[in-house]
Order: sequence, then structure tokens, then C-alpha cells
Amino acid sequence: MHSTPIRLIDLHQDLAFSSQKSDVRDDPGQSSLKELKELGDSIVFSVIFPHISTWNERSEEMSIKYGFKQSATSPQLSILLEQFKLYHFYERTGLVKIVKMAEDLDNSGLNFLISLEGADVLTDPYDIYLLRDIGLRCLGLTWNYDNKFAATAMSKKDYGLTGYGEEIVKLCNINGITIDGAHASKKTIIEAAEISSKPIIVSHANARKIHDHVRNLDDETIEAVVSRGGIIGVTAITTTLSGNPDIDDIVKHATYIGENFGWKHVALGTDFMGIPSVPSRFENISKIRDLEKLLGEHSDEVLWNNAYRILKQNLQKSAYYRI
Repeated sequence: MHSTPIRLIDLHQDLAFSSQKSDVRDDPGQSSLKELKELGDSIVFSVIFPHISTWNERSEEMSIKYGFKQSATSPQLSILLEQFKLYHFYERTGLVKIVKMAEDLDNSGLNFLISLEGADVLTDPYDIYLLRDIGLRCLGLTWNYDNKFAATAMSKKDYGLTGYGEEIVKLCNINGITIDGAHASKKTIIEAAEISSKPIIVSHANARKIHDHVRNLDDETIEAVVSRGGIIGVTAITTTLSGNPDIDDIVKHATYIGENFGWKHVALGTDFMGIPSVPSRFENISKIRDLEKLLGEHSDEVLWNNAYRILKQNLQKSAYYRI
């Protein structure tokens, strides 16, 4: 017996990064193209994470902050291109469809929306024009390192957006590219939400009021995002959930944001294929069905409607921006 199909928009999966170690088409794991197809209609923010692992003082500091052994990384342009090529290969072979325009949101089956996690690899804001032409539709301003565009949540000095950062937000707005504040500092997220002419997202983070973690958002930051119509993708990152992470903790964070800031601002960003451990009873993407039941009457909003609404608006290109 086949399960009833569901609709899912997942704001963050590290499929290309994980493809460096396994075949994410059908290898069992946290997620795969095969498992996603079995769910029903889905749009997955398919992440470009163009880094190689390194070990240095920065990795030691990150391990302390995150609570588990964590390598540092170095961004590489060649890896960015290879990961883009992977997603386009999947489209050419008929495995997925890549979302490029608002109309593509209504495609059936498995759809990828290509997202870059951290702008570290970019030379300047105008690289956005090139990346858009090869399919980029979501930009994360930072990963775990401060860069020329913005400060990160790991920053020792929260300087927010730089001049380049303000410029790249504007360029993304006119090019139909959604701004993602995940991993960014408090000041960065607040300034990005204020400057952006379109709603921003925080693709994978939880509520600091529920669990105090450097990557979680305090109430002021959540308010800055939602007051401009944005959404927060509650996530399965175990260290952001609780000391003994469980699927119920994901619901707890979603409920806190929903009840205090409005359910229309809650979405899901699992971070599957990019996390070293998973919450109990939420081991892989098939467990979305269990999460759907636990979310009850809010499941359609969290798993589809809210992200769909934002994307329908954000994928529209605007008039050419002149300096």
C-alpha cells in the first residue's frame, strides 16, 4: 500500500556536498532523490556548499562553540561549479526539475531550487548576475565565517552588513533571488530584513527562547524577519533543539514561533545531508509524514504554504538596479 502523497518545501538540504561521498540519487541516508520522489510533490532548496575541510585554530574554536568536533573549511570556486553541474546533470537526466521562475513552483514531482550557503566564494556583488544565469535562486549571506558581505553568528564582532552586503541584497531582490539569513549574525539578519524590498528567509534555525544556541534566533531577530513578511525554517540540527533532541522538539520550536509571531511565518529547513546526527524519531526525510501528523492543523502552512507564498513573490525579477 502506498502512502498518501504530501507536498513539501524543504528550505535546506546539502545534497551536492554529500554527493562527494555517496550517490544521493538512491543511497539510503537522511535524504535522497529516491526518498524525496516517494513523498509526492516537493521543492527542495538544494544547497551549493563549495568548501573543502581544513583543520586549524578556527576548527578548534568552532568545535568548542558547536559542542562537537567540527572541521574548518576553505571555499573553492571550482567546487561551486562542480556542484552546480551536478544539479543540472540531474535535471538533464530527468530526475528533477530546477525552479527558475515563479511558474515552476507548480511543477509536479521533485523540484530543486538552487541555494548558495555563504557568499564567501564570491569576488563581489556583481557575481550574482552570473550565478543567476546558471540557476541560483537563493543566497545565504554567510556560513560560519565573517566575509566581505556580512558578519556571521560565529563572529567575535557583529558588524552586520557591509557596503558590499547591502549591494548584494539589492541585486538579489531585482534578480529574483531570495536572501537567506541562516548562519548570519543578529545585526546582519535585522539589517538584511530592513534593506530588502522582498521578504527574507532564515532557512534553518530554531528559537533561542526554547534552546540557547549560537545559531538560534532571539525574539528581536525573529520579529525583524516576520515583520517584513519573512519565514523561519525550523531545523533538525540536533544541537539547536535540546540536550536530548527528538522530533517533538522540532514541533516545540515551530509552535513557539507560530504562537508568538504567527503560523504563517513558520516553515521547515531540515539541513538533512549536512548534519552529523539526527533527532530521535526524525532520522530521514520519510519521517516528514510523522512530523505532518504532529503539526496537525498547521502542517500545510509549515510544510508548503508559507514557503510557497514567499517564493511566488521573490522569484519575480524587478527593474534593473543602477548604482
